[in-house]
Amino acid sequence: MNRINKIKLIIIVGIAVMIFFLLTLRESNKLKPAPSFALKDLKGDVVRLSDFRGKIVIVDFWAPWCPPCRKEIPYFIDLYDKYKNRDLKVIGISFDTNPERIRALAKIWGINYIIVIADSKVTEYYGVVSIPTTLVINRKGEIYRRYVGYRDKAVFEKDIENLLILGLSSKEENKAGSNFRN
Repeated sequence: MNRINKIKLIIIVGIAVMIFFLLTLRESNKLKPAPSFALKDLKGDVVRLSDFRGKIVIVDFWAPWCPPCRKEIPYFIDLYDKYKNRDLKVIGISFDTNPERIRALAKIWGINYIIVIADSKVTEYYGVVSIPTTLVINRKGEIYRRYVGYRDKAVFEKDIENLLILGLSSKEENKAGSNFRN
């Protein structure tokens, strides 16, 4: 094989490898649908994630005995106040299964968003192994971001702003980044 043919072969193989890499990367960047759930709120009414299709939803897995969870609660209160008229919903999924205790704490802490009681299915569906675990779900019901552990308010606000600014298409949302950042 002469030198020119070797160079051509190297270029063709290089292009093929790049195309394969780009196709693989594109597939891994697709947003995944948020698993549906139906959980009882503090009044005993059933809340379904599907009820909020078309909205931006923050789903926060938390417990009152978790210090980082408690630290994030004022952020979610503020974010809900600021963006509720722009279709933001916040759902706190409590690991404490005593609705009376959670209702009392919600009143003391001034929680203004929906609180539901976790069950083992929802924690399994979402792969929750530690708290806080917070998901930002886009208007199409896809998981835009997943955070494990404490995050500052600015992290969530940036995600909300991105979803509001970028529009609804998954392509545009993918440009903002991967859906499973820690």
